Amino acid sequence: MQESFTIGIEEEYLLVDLDSYELSAAPDALMDACKKQLQDQVSPEFLQCQIEIGTKVCETVADAREDLRRLRACIATEAKKHNLAPIAVSCHPFSDWKDQHFTEKDRYSQLERELMGVARRMLICGMHVHVGLNDNALRIDLMPQLAYFLPHLLALSSSSPFWQGDDTGLASYRLSVFDNLPRTGLPPMFNSWDEYKRTTGTLIDLGVIEDTTKIWWDLRPSDHYPTLESRICDVQPRMEHALALAGLTQSLVRMLVRLRDRNLRWRQYDRFLISENRWRAQRYGVTEGLIDFGERKIRPFDDLLDEMITLLAEDAEALGCLDDIVRLREVVSGGTSSSRQREVFDSATENKGEAVVKHLIEEFNADL
Repeated sequence: MQESFTIGIEEEYLLVDLDSYELSAAPDALMDACKKQLQDQVSPEFLQCQIEIGTKVCETVADAREDLRRLRACIATEAKKHNLAPIAVSCHPFSDWKDQHFTEKDRYSQLERELMGVARRMLICGMHVHVGLNDNALRIDLMPQLAYFLPHLLALSSSSPFWQGDDTGLASYRLSVFDNLPRTGLPPMFNSWDEYKRTTGTLIDLGVIEDTTKIWWDLRPSDHYPTLESRICDVQPRMEHALALAGLTQSLVRMLVRLRDRNLRWRQYDRFLISENRWRAQRYGVTEGLIDFGERKIRPFDDLLDEMITLLAEDAEALGCLDDIVRLREVVSGGTSSSRQREVFDSATENKGEAVVKHLIEEFNADL
């Protein structure tokens, strides 16, 4: 097995005011201080109330833990100097997207011009996990196989039940907003790297997009790095849950390469069927189970996770992240962030939305 399966994690955070718990724009002084310490590992995001970080290329989840803790701690420390706090959640519980402002940056200005009202509602944050694969043909070959597991990752990561003060009834409302963009959703199936380049190149040649960074599938070959990039996950309030999901993604990729080395492969199912599981994950998180297409029945999520851990044990051991993926059992038994936010909301006697934000601030700092 020649691939190294390095990982990189990108996270987007929201900044909230510590008095009102509403969203607040990042002051220039905050961004300058963070950039001085973190260099190109931090950047402004589409909206002024957002901030994005990215780990270095990491060999293991343990390496990523050290880097991610440093990044999160820096943002939290510098934000506090401005009476702000970061929260790692995919939708703010009650702030209104109409009150937010765009970051003055050519790329974001162009997005607003092209997408108009769709872009203005993009008050959402996600987590992206890159897994290193140097072989372009291998990246394309694995993409439709790995797509089978995207609903499982979404279910475990769900952290966006609220939108503008309302309980949406969904575990991940973020996808309802994001799917309004073009070129989103499950990736198409390509037979070769050349076919992928030819297909995406059509839009580039026509000037519709400048490069494949404007293709926002749930899973894609990265434009900048030799990686497969999973983009399906809601961002995680708890750092350890983010790392567990990164380890699960890394182990899944290694498992699929291991099968390929043995002249085997994961069965590919039609996007129509995987989309149904994607919807179930978006709606229910881990509470109602997903469809097992091999057994042709809906199975409880704890059974599915146990099966995945057994399936991936060899790979997770080799990568040094078995303990991390086993930790995901806590998410299933104790609830995803969406479930935990609802519990806080329901138990608060007043200022329910503020109570949820306070809870999210506490979770952000819990693992630092």
